[in-house]
Order: sequence, then structure tokens, then C-alpha cells
Amino acid sequence: QVQLVESGGGLVQAGGSLRLSCAASVSAFSSYAMGWFRQAPGKEREFVGAISWSGGSRYYADSVKGRFTISRDNAKNTVYLQMSSLKPEDTAVYYCAASAMFDNYRDLYEYDYWGQGTQVTVSS
Repeated sequence: QVQLVESGGGLVQAGGSLRLSCAASVSAFSSYAMGWFRQAPGKEREFVGAISWSGGSRYYADSVKGRFTISRDNAKNTVYLQMSSLKPEDTAVYYCAASAMFDNYRDLYEYDYWGQGTQVTVSS
């Protein structure tokens, strides 16, 4: 069983920055591609960003391109989401997820394991 735990969420003013972390209890963490998703009230969970096994390939949703940066530290079994220039529309619960195959990184069903989420609230 793989466990993912997000942290770093909180309240921030528009234009501010926040870094989310996702710690994984995975013996072969480097073998998993990792993704970040978010879900706002009344909306479906949506893709935010993803990073390949080695960290050499990174992908982002158009809505966060240029503002968010995903990275990973395999030695610490941790993936990060650095968020800058935050907007009120970024308010959501953010989830990290792990995929053993990484064929369709934008698809929720690509991912095998999910964390419980961390709340990010951006005020105007």
C-alpha cells in the first residue's frame, strides 16, 4: 500500500506564493511519475501538473503555466508544487497522486494512489 501525504496549504493573498509538499511512503518512489490535481467546491478534480520518473519531463495545465513549478526529490521521496502569482481562482483542495505507468498524465484514472489533499485558499 502506497501512502501520500500533502502539506503546505493555507491562506494566502492574491499575488503571493506557496509551496506544497507531498511525502510518499513508496519503496521505489523514483519509479513513479507524480501528478498534482486540484478540486474546487462544486467542480470536478482537474489536472494541475505532472513530472516524470526522473524529473526530466514536466507538464502543466494552461491555467497555471508560468506560475506553478513541479519538482521532485527522489532521495526524500517527496514531490513539490511551487505556486507563485496566486489568484483567487486557484482556491481548491490540492491532491498529489502517483502513477506507475504515466501514459496519460492529464487523466485522473492514470494514477494509482492519491493523498488526502491540502486546502489552498487565495484571498483577493
